[in-house]
Amino acid sequence: MKQALSRRLGFTEIFELPVTVDLRTAARALGICRGTAYRLVYEGTFPCSIMRVGRQYRIPTAELMRLLGIDERPMYAVDLDAVPEPQQNATPA
Repeated sequence: MKQALSRRLGFTEIFELPVTVDLRTAARALGICRGTAYRLVYEGTFPCSIMRVGRQYRIPTAELMRLLGIDERPMYAVDLDAVPEPQQNATPA
């Protein structure tokens, strides 16, 4: 029986990922199936560094984001550098 394909991770979901992710999550972010991800690991051609923790593979999220061309810093709806500083109350005491 074929396993149903997981949907690809959305842009906002990627910013909610923990520091490392499992191979299945990394595959979803890259838009490849889990079988292809495991094959790339075994061939030594997975595009990110891989850590083996016990029986699991872990991929650093920051490296995965760089591979996807996503800046690591948080993104805001408003550019915080463009917001003027609040004015101090200039009345003498």
